[in-house]
Amino acid sequence: MEEIVNENVSATDLKKYESVYLEQQRRGHVSEKTQFDYALCLVRSKYEEDKYKGVSLLMDLLRSSSDNQSMRDYYFFIAIAYTRLKLYEKALDYVEPIFKIEPSNRQAKELKAYIKKKLKTDGLIGMAVVGGAALALGGVVAATIAAIRK
Repeated sequence: MEEIVNENVSATDLKKYESVYLEQQRRGHVSEKTQFDYALCLVRSKYEEDKYKGVSLLMDLLRSSSDNQSMRDYYFFIAIAYTRLKLYEKALDYVEPIFKIEPSNRQAKELKAYIKKKLKTDGLIGMAVVGGAALALGGVVAATIAAIRK
């Protein structure tokens, strides 16, 4: 799952799919496949704003779809995007509906486990940073007090 989450799109592919998307948009109708392909490129971009744009395009597709297989894919890649953005709680919110569509979906199970692992490890790292900062601040305060007393 880590490979799927961390995969980056090439600049060439991003430009290619963006060009097709913009051309169809200019003509007045973007096909579902074109929008999905472009959204996937954006989700796999290294730029945060691209990921958010990809999520937006996938959400539009999700709102207009009634096909369970397509909806499953949209939920999955929205969850991937939020995972890449380190918005793990939001990512979990988009994994859960996949189980309503396909209760035994292996990729969704793997993604859910991956997100929970990242939530735990990133949370522990965050607590260590906060703890280290508090310790450093305490040291500065103690040194200041000691200097004042002299």
